[in-house]
Amino acid sequence: MQEKNIGRRKIVSVIGNRQIEKDGLRYKIAFELGKALVDNGYRVQSGGLLGVMEAVMAGARASKHYHEGDTIALVPSFDTETANGYADVVIPTGLDVMRNALVANAYAVIGVGGGAGTLCEYAFAWSFNRLIIAFENTGGWSEKLANTRLDSSERYPDIPEDKVYGVTTVEEAIKLLNENIERYSSRHQPISI
Repeated sequence: MQEKNIGRRKIVSVIGNRQIEKDGLRYKIAFELGKALVDNGYRVQSGGLLGVMEAVMAGARASKHYHEGDTIALVPSFDTETANGYADVVIPTGLDVMRNALVANAYAVIGVGGGAGTLCEYAFAWSFNRLIIAFENTGGWSEKLANTRLDSSERYPDIPEDKVYGVTTVEEAIKLLNENIERYSSRHQPISI
């Protein structure tokens, strides 16, 4: 019999804008978030392109606890060369925007800003019963969805406060993640008729 999850670190997806300024708040938050995630024993996953995706992976690589394999890029094309230079593992999905479902299928999803693609990833993460955290001070869909429920479905009867949790600092995000990731353990089941 195979041992379950021995030494396996949880993967956290970070979603957000594909175009950001390197000296802006979104870049700073994503970079510090990537570093803090690896410092806390998580692996970092994203769509693997530029913007928030690149910043979070650069931050992950800056962690003193970084090991090769800590950054996972799920790129939309079959071309591995489209991934940013900080990606360790590049998975060429060939799914274009449909790869957003794969990005949202991590243990938790954290959003920094974001446009339509990010909105799609939030919806998938909600449907997949994931822990979702959104920076409410970074604009875009993260700011709009922070501290809300995406619909009226009861995802976790034992978590009455279930919602997209809003945060303003990386420290708040990590604290919330560490305190709640085990509570959000349900996995999406196929739709039944």
